[in-house]
Amino acid sequence: MKIAIIGTGNLGKSIAKGLLTNNAITSLYLTKRDLNDIQEFDGYKNVTLTTENLEAVKQSDILIFAVQPTHFEQILIDIKPYLTENHILISTITGFLIPKIEGLVGNDQFIIRAMPNTAIAVGKSMTCLCSNEKGAKRIKVAEAIFNRLGHTLAIPESQMQAATVICASGIAFWMRLIRASTQAAIQLGFDAKEAQELAMYTSEGAANLLITNGLHPEEEIDRVTTPKGCTIEGLNEMEHTGLSSSLIKGMVASFNKINNIKKEQI
Repeated sequence: MKIAIIGTGNLGKSIAKGLLTNNAITSLYLTKRDLNDIQEFDGYKNVTLTTENLEAVKQSDILIFAVQPTHFEQILIDIKPYLTENHILISTITGFLIPKIEGLVGNDQFIIRAMPNTAIAVGKSMTCLCSNEKGAKRIKVAEAIFNRLGHTLAIPESQMQAATVICASGIAFWMRLIRASTQAAIQLGFDAKEAQELAMYTSEGAANLLITNGLHPEEEIDRVTTPKGCTIEGLNEMEHTGLSSSLIKGMVASFNKINNIKKEQI
């Protein structure tokens, strides 16, 4: 694949590292205003560092945009004359809707939006994808790219706001739960390093059980709980004090905040 990452900041770097680690490129162009920021990629085979977006566009088939929202519109205007029928445009810019992209480059382009989370840096991102009508014909290309960096799910664009809360903000929510487990472990006698290790790998194991076995969480919970046991005692106490309710309310509050910000921008 001949790929260009337009705007190689933190997210762009993570995507580039994943592509290189998995040998997923024929050529890779990385653009940045200050090339000093991406010197770590200098010397890689078939990787070109450049300050020129147009050069990257001309030499690539797949364009991944990871720029600031305030810069995206002008970049699209600048590159429009150089887009061909073969280009696939993948935007990672939050809140920049497909109809707006189509309004700038036309609806005859393959346009895809990707919403990864910060776990992309370690190849474990949950990335949601959506596309315009034409882009649906190339959604498999985006899946192939981001599946090398975690897991993907194609959804309607109308669900991207909610996906941002569940997947992107969700990293912070899960971090807080892991922190709480760490604090409990410290109270129960482990030192801080041991406590975090116990919390991290236990949460990883729980997620992998669901991924591997394909069961509902309650089915896995039933395997751990016994009548009058300590696990059900702890679970019930958590529910009495609002664990599930608090998590749901927090996600809904984040979703409402995103919608309010969107209304203010209109």
